[in-house]
Amino acid sequence: MRLKNKSAIVTGAGAGIGKKIAVVFAREGANVCVADVDMSGAETTAREIRLDGGIAIAQRMDVTNEVQVNEVTDRVAIEFEGIDILVSNAGTQHLDTIADLTFENWKRVLAVHLDGAFLTTKACLRHIRARKRGGSIILMGSVHSYMSSVQKGPYVVAKHGLIGLCRTLAKEGASYGLRANAICPGVVRTGLIERQIPALARERGVPEEQALEEVFLQHTVDGEFTTESELAEVAVFLASFPTNALTGQSVCVSHGMFML
Repeated sequence: MRLKNKSAIVTGAGAGIGKKIAVVFAREGANVCVADVDMSGAETTAREIRLDGGIAIAQRMDVTNEVQVNEVTDRVAIEFEGIDILVSNAGTQHLDTIADLTFENWKRVLAVHLDGAFLTTKACLRHIRARKRGGSIILMGSVHSYMSSVQKGPYVVAKHGLIGLCRTLAKEGASYGLRANAICPGVVRTGLIERQIPALARERGVPEEQALEEVFLQHTVDGEFTTESELAEVAVFLASFPTNALTGQSVCVSHGMFML
């Protein structure tokens, strides 16, 4: 029970990576707020956690809405008598070249990733500082925090920016025991990836599995996807680490797709 007596907010936890992190946090003893813009997804995750014997509440949170972020965070802090951990996981994607990208889509992707991380972090820091018992901020980066891909301009920019936010938080929060780190996944077989596979296969004139290997997995050391379980395990490790010896770091969980 590495997170016993800890309280956590996990954004984007209605599905995918965020859901897995929320479930594993609860199994490790944390009280978990499952936050997501999709309330039905948040409720489903929270219900599964409670059926498994954990403690969880579901909250609708649009991470780009400052008023809503603050209200939900304050509500969680009252419910759980404080906040110890934030996993800023909410994200979105848009595929287009910079030449063809609309300003609206540029702003939308950056708002969810960067503004969302800033707003949720700031809201949680008020409570972490007030309790004077330290805490952990975990930002969800990507291999695109270090590298780039075509048609992913705003996503790449946002993920690079999160590393800068992480490092700044580590320096500013050290005086009151805050640790800030980033998890940078490789290719996770999410719904977004699944939707890209047929188009990639058609473009290349190859079977879907071959397109997967050629586009997504050829640079890994073992031809394997990064799994949600692997990411959740790293999140628990970072959230439970006892000292500031591990802060301001980015952990690339990519099966060797990118090596620091």
